[in-house]
Amino acid sequence: MSDGARDLDVIVYGATGFVGVLVARHLAGHAPKGTRIALAGRSAEKLESVRARLGVDWPIIVADAADAAALATMAARTRVVITTVGPYAKYGRVLARACAEAGTDYVDLTGEVLFARDSIDENHEIARRTGARIVHSCGFDSIPSDIGVHVLHQRVQADGAGELTDTTLVVTSMRGGISGGTIDSMRNQVDVMKKDRRLRKVGASPYSLSPDRAAEPDLGRQPDMFTLPASEVDPRLRGHLAPFVMASYNTRIVRRSNALRDWAYGRRFRYREAMSVGASPLSPVLALGTKVALNGLVVGLALPPTRFLLDKVLPKPGTGPSESTQRNGHFTMDLFTTTTEGARYTARFRAKGDPGYAATAVMLGESALALAFDREKLPPSEGGVLTPATGIGDALVDRLRAAGMEITASKL
Repeated sequence: MSDGARDLDVIVYGATGFVGVLVARHLAGHAPKGTRIALAGRSAEKLESVRARLGVDWPIIVADAADAAALATMAARTRVVITTVGPYAKYGRVLARACAEAGTDYVDLTGEVLFARDSIDENHEIARRTGARIVHSCGFDSIPSDIGVHVLHQRVQADGAGELTDTTLVVTSMRGGISGGTIDSMRNQVDVMKKDRRLRKVGASPYSLSPDRAAEPDLGRQPDMFTLPASEVDPRLRGHLAPFVMASYNTRIVRRSNALRDWAYGRRFRYREAMSVGASPLSPVLALGTKVALNGLVVGLALPPTRFLLDKVLPKPGTGPSESTQRNGHFTMDLFTTTTEGARYTARFRAKGDPGYAATAVMLGESALALAFDREKLPPSEGGVLTPATGIGDALVDRLRAAGMEITASKL
């Protein structure tokens, strides 16, 4: 279907949810004048309430996440669909398929390995035929990781300094709330993998999102849950590094980007993520404690007695922090790499706003606007299930910089 046959540019699906409202608010304030936007979800009354709060006159579309016909009709009306409705394994598959079949670009916030794997298997070839760009993980998971490596690679390439080898992202500073949606996605994945050994193997593989696992180089173990002295990553860093909660997902997105680009980052590219716990004498203990706590959370969600207790205290889906917390949040992620020629490079991705909410709303909204309006800047692609770097690339970098985010790369 040609763009001329579509009466909308962007649809925000899940516009009544906590993050959905934030995304719609960002678009209301930052989308180009004349952008044709609609609010979508399953409750007309709630959508009308959001529309009134935003002070816009956008149309409303009512469609349930399980109603394939309604979602297909919705997808055919627009150039881009934004969806914040998760867990995506439960509520996202029908919509992703509808967009792939309609040739409609799609962005979401998933951090679910199993959903992304299913979407690749179900939608990649369909989207290639229709030209749809199905771009998962366009929020804090996994734009800073994927775009950070993208700009790092570009700088190394511009300098003619070889290819990337060992590359580590370090969360050097972060302040924000815990996402109830992320916790709910973890619950869902734990439940599914507990019942199926094959799915546990998919979740554990470092190349679980690769387009061709057999073609990946054998680089040995690439663990997600590790601790180590920060100076082993870069001599300027102090203290110890702890596991980063989203590393098990982000690393797979970055490796997929490398594979989709025919391993342009390098055939010896190894990628990991970690989190600084400070430089105090207690940092080794804090790093180990973080590792134990994260492992304990997964185990706790898998066991009924502890699951019951955790469900009482963990954030609920659809909830989020106060506006003050969102406004005062921030994050800084620094990447460090060594090239095949022995050169050292670094990149930084820094933004204000709660990472999982305020900053994520900007990232998701700008991803959709880039797909809708910056076609000449998008990476060459026939369509398919892509990543932020391979599906949007420099168009997204430019928009996020214009929105106030710091994205840089330099030689050390």
